[in-house]
Amino acid sequence: MAGDNLLYDIYERRLAARIDPATVPHHVGVILDGNRRWAKSMGFGAAQGHKRGADKIEEFLGWAEQMGVQVVTLWLLSTDNLSRDPAELSPLLDIIAHAVDELAETGRWSLRLVGAVDLLPEPLAERLRAAVVRSRPASAEASGAGGSAGEAANAAAGDRRMQVNIAVGYGGRQEIADAVRELLRERAAAGASLEEVAALLSEEDITEHLYTKGQPDPDLVIRTSGEQRLSGFLLWQSVHSEYYFCEVNWPAFRRVDFLRALRDFASRERRLGR
Repeated sequence: MAGDNLLYDIYERRLAARIDPATVPHHVGVILDGNRRWAKSMGFGAAQGHKRGADKIEEFLGWAEQMGVQVVTLWLLSTDNLSRDPAELSPLLDIIAHAVDELAETGRWSLRLVGAVDLLPEPLAERLRAAVVRSRPASAEASGAGGSAGEAANAAAGDRRMQVNIAVGYGGRQEIADAVRELLRERAAAGASLEEVAALLSEEDITEHLYTKGQPDPDLVIRTSGEQRLSGFLLWQSVHSEYYFCEVNWPAFRRVDFLRALRDFASRERRLGR
């Protein structure tokens, strides 16, 4: 067993050394899938799977930071998940809140909420917002950067730490609908008519009102558990992303699995729509 661990460590170090820093994606999105399947395979309850998956998050962010990733988006809870059996949903929400609290306490990363936070139970929403504020520099908090995504983007401009998007109550269609609603309200407040808005509306206008505004689109999207679909994750932003589907369930995801994803990404010819 000790020999196997030694060989694994050697392989992991060699793999990391062979990844050119220039090929590392700036923004990595992750669909953290397979918590329940991992729990079932281990003979545990669903809550234990979610807890083990939450424990993996800080470890993963450390790997991403070490490799030079600038932005990570973690999909922790979809809008569809909010309709789950309350017996499973309630402990899951508490696990997510605890995990985000712990990320904020490290002070290592700048957090941002991405999702329809107003769909969450208000105590949870407030707890998540408070954690995001704690994760930011004191100057950003003093300027009111705990509010909208736009303020968060401005605050992050002078923050050189890795940015971590916490996608809770997130759905890709919901995000686009929210972006359009915000845009229409903004233009209406400025006195524009609906006809004027329709005549001038551009893709850039939508992009500037997304939850992730001010950030680069994801270069790489990873989904664990072997499922090969996006399920609406970063629907607008991922149009030119590379996808990597990993058979490993999220709680069992290892650094070597992440390095393999980076190696695979570096080997692809990115056309970016051209």
